[in-house]
Amino acid sequence: MKVLVINSGSSSIKYQLFDMTTEEVIAKGLVERIGIANSRLNHYPQNREKVVIEQDIPDHEVGLKLVLDALVHPTHGVIKDLKEISAVGHRIVHGGEKFASSVLITDEVIKAVEECIPLAPLHNPPNLLGIKAMQKLLPSVPQVGVFDTAFHQTMPPHAYIYGIPYEYYERYRVRRYGFHGTSHYYVANRAAEILSKSIEELRIVTCHLGNGSSIAAVDKGRSIDTSLGFGTVAGVIMGTRCGDLDPAIVLFLMEKDDLSTAKMQEILYKKSGFLGVSGISNDLRDVEEAAKRGNRRADLALDIFAYGIKKYIGAYAAAMGGLDVVVFTAGIGENSNVVRERVCRGLEFLGIKLDLEKNKVRGKEAIISADDSKVKVMVIPTNEELVIARDTKRIVEREGQ
Repeated sequence: MKVLVINSGSSSIKYQLFDMTTEEVIAKGLVERIGIANSRLNHYPQNREKVVIEQDIPDHEVGLKLVLDALVHPTHGVIKDLKEISAVGHRIVHGGEKFASSVLITDEVIKAVEECIPLAPLHNPPNLLGIKAMQKLLPSVPQVGVFDTAFHQTMPPHAYIYGIPYEYYERYRVRRYGFHGTSHYYVANRAAEILSKSIEELRIVTCHLGNGSSIAAVDKGRSIDTSLGFGTVAGVIMGTRCGDLDPAIVLFLMEKDDLSTAKMQEILYKKSGFLGVSGISNDLRDVEEAAKRGNRRADLALDIFAYGIKKYIGAYAAAMGGLDVVVFTAGIGENSNVVRERVCRGLEFLGIKLDLEKNKVRGKEAIISADDSKVKVMVIPTNEELVIARDTKRIVEREGQ
């Protein structure tokens, strides 16, 4: 079985084609600048040179048609016929309370995803564009939706209900949802595999650290809490997002500087985080370099980030009644030994003992804790696309599609 995985953004489409007999990626790529000048397709066929196709791509349907043409191209294609694609799996950011697992996409599912647009106005609409375009281009091929929020639907009410009037939950479903669920699920289960243990016996804190970050408490394979909440701005500081913030600050700044809701949102989502504190960049690599050169604010941004992660690890250890594993993943988690060291420093009381030499690893699976550390500390590159492909295969086979 071959499964095409689609991650459709507002002006881009990421894709990977899996051969599920081996779970190998036989082609992947990126359609970028959809609806913008200088749009292109970057296509990477397995074991061959990158192919760049530059042409006008006015919408997602044209972009996905370009992808399908590339996959069957006589020179840089990887399959002979589109009939070889057995199913398409889509990343969908927000499924609200409706979806606790991946599902076969039907008209009812599309309607439910549309109803979640107010909860993810920047993400669900382009996700839907990708789904509808593929339904036109491959009408007889089953499509599966895999939701970022689904893994966190196992959180108990005391973890997801906010301390505001309960009527707002009843009327608008204002609650903690959490994101990066596919990533947290993958690395937690992969950690259990590497350690040759059952996921049901482990208490794991997964740290998905990138330009957007979230921490999750995974107790016996189930998410019981996570740092991102109703939106994508809570938790630890991020590239341009502020992280946890006293809401009184928002009201204070809006009154003092006569800020509109849109302006305040821009400050919280686009001008804060690493960029706002350091004044240098939203890219942690730039912040780390500046800190090495003695930039005080850059060093402060690193400290705030690491301190926030450390607090969540401690809090989630308390919530789970102990801790067995800490996993670092995503761009920063997989590659920044500086952040990992700052996070783990001072957590010896929890049984965390980092091996500084092992911690020099970048971008590959590794156990970086000392041999006598009671808590295993691991680096595991995330693979959300593989989770989507596996779920798609499982659901299509189950449904007899």
